[in-house]
Amino acid sequence: MVEPHVVVIGGGIAGLTAAYLAGADARVTLLEASGRLGGKLLAGEVGGVRVDLGAESMLARRPEAVELARQVGLAGALEPPSTAKAAIWTRSALRPLPGGQVMGVPGDLDALAASGVLSEAGLDRVRHEMATAPVGTDISIGEYVAARLGREVVDRLVEPLLGGVYAGHADEISLRAAVPALLPVAQGGGSLLEGVHELAGRAKSTGPVFQGIEGGIGTLPEAVADACRKAGADLRTDSPVEELRRTPEGWRVVTGGETLYADAVVLAVPTPQAARLLDTEAPGAAAELRAVEYAGMALVTLAFRRADLTEPLSGSGFLVPPSDGRAIKASTFSSNKWGWLARSAPDTFVLRTSLGRYREEKVLDLPDEELVARSLADLGEAVGLRARPYDTAVTRWRSGLPQYPVGHLERVQRIREQVARVGSLAVCGAAYDGVGIPACIASARRAVNEVLTPALGAHVREGTMGA
Repeated sequence: MVEPHVVVIGGGIAGLTAAYLAGADARVTLLEASGRLGGKLLAGEVGGVRVDLGAESMLARRPEAVELARQVGLAGALEPPSTAKAAIWTRSALRPLPGGQVMGVPGDLDALAASGVLSEAGLDRVRHEMATAPVGTDISIGEYVAARLGREVVDRLVEPLLGGVYAGHADEISLRAAVPALLPVAQGGGSLLEGVHELAGRAKSTGPVFQGIEGGIGTLPEAVADACRKAGADLRTDSPVEELRRTPEGWRVVTGGETLYADAVVLAVPTPQAARLLDTEAPGAAAELRAVEYAGMALVTLAFRRADLTEPLSGSGFLVPPSDGRAIKASTFSSNKWGWLARSAPDTFVLRTSLGRYREEKVLDLPDEELVARSLADLGEAVGLRARPYDTAVTRWRSGLPQYPVGHLERVQRIREQVARVGSLAVCGAAYDGVGIPACIASARRAVNEVLTPALGAHVREGTMGA
């Protein structure tokens, strides 16, 4: 039997995963438009120290990312955070992130009161949870939580946690898409506090929430790419796709003046690029893809000499509610959070800040020096940091995070239905089933299953006919 040829367009973690999985049964060519693989998983160096300049951790309570890391030889490098003690910078002080919450929605009144995150009026509003009608198919997280527990919970707890994941706004983000575990609680119409308390209690017994990798999460795409090459995959960078056309035999893919012929195609690119490629073959899907909006953000990584820090920084970092009007939306004390980083650079303290949210991306146009200055000013006020970094790096992720508004999952379903009608074609990536690394990997697995089953069937039939 002749192996089918699968072309994967896009070399982020979803595309690399698709290439890795398809390589077990097919000949694979991966085409990445930029000069590197990995997408938003990017390893770099600041102050002579290897760091992540993109995503720095992966959810461990979903199995896909951890399993993939083990499959590509990184089992011994997996490492949970050294500390998960985070804070909220609000009401002019650093306050502990209360336990017993789910994406900022509280389930433990004692922990919430002890944290001091809410004012007395805000806390009293939570104690007097308002009954609301059961939710139907979906609602925005902000609207639902504000109606139940008050606006202050949304502004000071839900917004900063959601901002770290989506860089979006709670009043626009779909509960069903972003926090599906809460949807049955909302649909049941019972107490939100009690529902969150039960969910948080179950989560406690499932081990670490997050996992890192020694050397950084940017190590993962490098390892997956190596595994793909060892399996015979052809991974090409600087290879933008100019044209994608369906043929009676399969697909014609034009890249850099070269024409490739494929039995199946996996599109693992952001939705604007996917829409452009599908304009001719799936115009309905292309229109839906163009409707997906993105947020941009900047990461500022700062390297300090530990000897210059007059006071040690504690915990894993802090989040910042947008309502407090600060420049940064979060800071991670990377050298505290990751043991591998502290071990590799014991004399250096690395931390990073993030700036920018959905519809507030003008900050990304500021020069690097200004983003560093704004970060240092906020850090000085938040934690009393007065030292100057000996090296810095600014990484801009323009259109980096797809937004999941109410109705997003219905849009995804329509996209997949229209793509499936074309045949031997599937989409995957952060825009569909979740922005986290495990969700991207799961979407890649789904895409490969969708295109390989008919492709393998066709080749089995061809082999039989030719025998």
